[in-house]
Amino acid sequence: MENTDRQIMNPETFAGLGGGKVAYVRSLKSDQAKSLFPGLPPVAPDLQLWALLGADGTPIMLADNREAVVMNAHENDLEMVSTH
Repeated sequence: MENTDRQIMNPETFAGLGGGKVAYVRSLKSDQAKSLFPGLPPVAPDLQLWALLGADGTPIMLADNREAVVMNAHENDLEMVSTH
């Protein structure tokens, strides 16, 4: 039997989860990164980058490898969550 008593969280409620201590890693191309990180210096087009973002989507860090953003999250006591 399917559960039909689901409640949908609005984006503001979802973003507030974790009290600023929840972040996620996102893979993106350099042209996508420019919209999240406006101060990004010129980089090669289609360069694979990794961003660390707060639960509300706030950009925290950008790097050219995933390990660097994961390490930054751990150093700043951020709880990493998976996105699909």
